[in-house]
Amino acid sequence: MIVDVADEQRFREFVSARSPALMRLGFLLTGGDQHAAEDLVQTALAKLAGRWRRVDAPEAYAKQIMYRQQISWWRASRRRGEVVQATPPELADRDLNHQSELRMVLRSALARLTARQRTVLVLRYFEDLPEQEVARALGCSVGTVRSTAHRSLARLREIAPELARELEVAQ
Repeated sequence: MIVDVADEQRFREFVSARSPALMRLGFLLTGGDQHAAEDLVQTALAKLAGRWRRVDAPEAYAKQIMYRQQISWWRASRRRGEVVQATPPELADRDLNHQSELRMVLRSALARLTARQRTVLVLRYFEDLPEQEVARALGCSVGTVRSTAHRSLARLREIAPELARELEVAQ
């Protein structure tokens, strides 16, 4: 607890000057969770305030508190089985159902392609290999990989029009 008016003023100045940097660190430590980052910074600043007079390097001390607090929260949530999600569970379920449907449609559509078309698409888009590596793996030219990928995607659009939106992202 800060009792001295001068210490309190220095603490306020520190908070004002360093909060944005501490928030960026908190945001990164929490994986982009704004609310958890705010909690992390607030916890660190509260603990720092209690030791303000005895701390030589307040920013380093605050960061150390943040590191340890994040690890502590992570361990505690693992023990409780708590999972932090970016989307509410009902939306996540709908997305999972949609993804499952897309996987089934894609699997069926891929089965209707030739082995060469399927292989080019899998290596190029699922394995995310550059065209040169796909060509090397298949023993063909880069031009052959490009044309096969183009024709294969066009064929997938014919076979499964519901994949059209996802295929636009792939190209």
